[in-house]
Amino acid sequence: MPLVDKRTLETEARATLDDFHAAAAAANEARYFSHFATDGVFLGTDATERWTVDAFKAYAKPHFDAGKGWTYKATERHVDIDAEGRYAWFDELLENAKLGVCRGSGVLRREGEEWKVVQYNLTIPIPNSLALKVADLIRDSK
Repeated sequence: MPLVDKRTLETEARATLDDFHAAAAAANEARYFSHFATDGVFLGTDATERWTVDAFKAYAKPHFDAGKGWTYKATERHVDIDAEGRYAWFDELLENAKLGVCRGSGVLRREGEEWKVVQYNLTIPIPNSLALKVADLIRDSK
């Protein structure tokens, strides 16, 4: 098994996630989507939102073209690297002006010298004390 510098790889993975979010906030379509692997998937907050990269690009294009990205600022992040240094998995708490506290989680894959998003999952964490009420609201909305 090759020795990997997990500390450096973790720092690089964190920088990738930081730039991923910065590119979205700047509505920089090319930079934002350059962070995805070609087989990447974005899971949005709605249960119907499972976007391939091409589908997500089509959804995001009019927003980015209008200069309207989305801003999520990481307030806490955990990153782990596999023993070979090929994959990183992460979870992060995010702050968003409209939604408040959100959670992003997912997997990055090392491709050459870069980390690429293979899966990003954006969720709205629901306090346990509200979970049953929210579940009822979701059921009633169908």
